Amino acid sequence: MQLFDCSINDTYSGFPTVFYSSTHIYYKIYGGENIIKPGDKKENLVNEEIEAEYVLVISEEGEQLGKLSLHDALKAAESRGYDLVCVAPNASVPVCKLMDYSKYRYEQNKKAKEARKNQKIISVKEVRLSPTIDVGDFETKMRAARKFLASGDKVKVSCRFRGRMIEQANNTKPLFSKFALGLEDIAQIEQAPFLDGRNMFMTLSPKLQKKKN
Repeated sequence: MQLFDCSINDTYSGFPTVFYSSTHIYYKIYGGENIIKPGDKKENLVNEEIEAEYVLVISEEGEQLGKLSLHDALKAAESRGYDLVCVAPNASVPVCKLMDYSKYRYEQNKKAKEARKNQKIISVKEVRLSPTIDVGDFETKMRAARKFLASGDKVKVSCRFRGRMIEQANNTKPLFSKFALGLEDIAQIEQAPFLDGRNMFMTLSPKLQKKKN
């Protein structure tokens, strides 16, 4: 369905009632932001946007209607009350399918929203240690890391060696191991301690919770 600018009374206002195409007036009730509005970027060429002379047409039920001229394909779509949507524009003969394109877009947007809703965004939090850290600060850093891990975030443990402190780099690995050991009930080592220039890093990730039967 190709959309054109409407009069002021028909412009998009949240729940539009009418859209104009070159051959139809379509009434849509799918609602709000899921409606294709004038100026929207579409993923497919629809109806008069298709420029091929001939197209292979698939019906709304998946039936092969064969190779038709674009004119005949548009007439077939119009007679059935559907849009002609190009689903394979790069084929030697473009493939088009009959469908309600607004409804299709609505359903695709709905699926995308559900996917985003169920998507867990994992961030990486950093906890910095020092070769000379005291017991109190060490425990404070560990509590902070535990909080991050409990929230589902990864933790990057780092330590920067300044000046001659780089000589203590090898002696700092046990400190990292002690840090990881104190969190072993909730975390696993994703990347073991390693030295990168004057910095040592280790990455901890949350342990996967076992599903209860």
